[in-house]
Amino acid sequence: MSSRAVVGAVNALAGRWARVAAVAGQSTVFSPVGVWPLLGVLAGGAGGAARAELAAAVGLPAEIAAEGARRLLADVGGIPGVSTAVGLWADRRIVLEPDWVAALPEHGLGELTGVETVDRARLDAWAAKVTGGLIPAMPVELDEDTRLVLAGGLTVRTRWIRPFTDGVFVPEQGPWAGRVLAALFRRTALLDRAAVLRGEVGAVTELSVLGYGGIEVRLLLGEEARTPGEVLRTGIRAVFGEEVERVTADVLPAAEAGPGMTVSWERSWRPEPGLGVMTVPFTVDTEHDLLRPAAPFGLTTAADRSRGHFPGVSRSTPLAVGSARQRAVAAFSAEGFEAAAVTAIALDVGSAAWRQPPYRVRSVAVSFDRPFGFLAVHRASRLVLAAGWVNETPAHQPDCDEGFDDDLRLRG
Repeated sequence: MSSRAVVGAVNALAGRWARVAAVAGQSTVFSPVGVWPLLGVLAGGAGGAARAELAAAVGLPAEIAAEGARRLLADVGGIPGVSTAVGLWADRRIVLEPDWVAALPEHGLGELTGVETVDRARLDAWAAKVTGGLIPAMPVELDEDTRLVLAGGLTVRTRWIRPFTDGVFVPEQGPWAGRVLAALFRRTALLDRAAVLRGEVGAVTELSVLGYGGIEVRLLLGEEARTPGEVLRTGIRAVFGEEVERVTADVLPAAEAGPGMTVSWERSWRPEPGLGVMTVPFTVDTEHDLLRPAAPFGLTTAADRSRGHFPGVSRSTPLAVGSARQRAVAAFSAEGFEAAAVTAIALDVGSAAWRQPPYRVRSVAVSFDRPFGFLAVHRASRLVLAAGWVNETPAHQPDCDEGFDDDLRLRG
């Protein structure tokens, strides 16, 4: 089993999740890397229809799914700025199968006491620790039937190689029209940082923002009629180059500019081409119920509590999934990006003077002035670490004596 096969399986889950998680009118963030390893280790301990559904969701045969989880977490843990953790807590009344526990990725093993206040304090402390305080509580439902909690934590932090400049912007059209927004500006001579993706849902403008440690964040702006899920799925497919044409702005004809993009020739004092970018800072915080719907995660049968589905986890107690949730946060600023996710699955019983400039250069402007998507990607492996949609952005709050230019449009 290759790392590329594992990455492809994780990104495939990201695409399916985007279809149900990204909804028009709502901001969201989710991490496929946060949930995929947990599904993999559950697949290895499941039986019957639950085993088949989990294997299909993971994209690997159930007998090697736990190995895939270990490989993924080991590879991701080696990326600078990225950390992962797995935790397992079991009620003393349950006898875990040694082979299943041995197949788990490196993890901490704790005890569920059955006292909700005690157990929740332990779980919340773990979530806060592994995310550096970004997520202070474990997104899990505990009740008297809870016998086991399996959790995964992920954090991603990077600083931009080339930071943005803070400013303000007033969109002229779209859902943010007329609002004075906090904005981020940047100009570079590297036109290939912007591209147009063309897939089955039309054109999507992509901007790659490079961070240290091999992390990049891709901002995605689709045509106004397209849904958030369609835009994100196009961006995710483009990560692996699947069924999506990608044309970078350095060779893009002006007539084929994507949404929010203009391509032109202009006079300049410098011979280098220019890519002018305007986007907005954002912070997104979302909690997902992975059982609504359960199908993308292979949990439909596993959540049927009328009988047990995990004989490979414990033969002493019939187990079913009683709760499966992920809490994710993401923040994009002038200096960098950070994201965190905690996923928990509970098994129950049964983010001067003027003269003309001498040079004529290619100029590209990209403006993210309406709702857009984003992906945090590891450049070398092309693994999608986190994905989301920005529907709202903070309004700029000026000082009372602060004035504005009449024209706050993106300037080259």
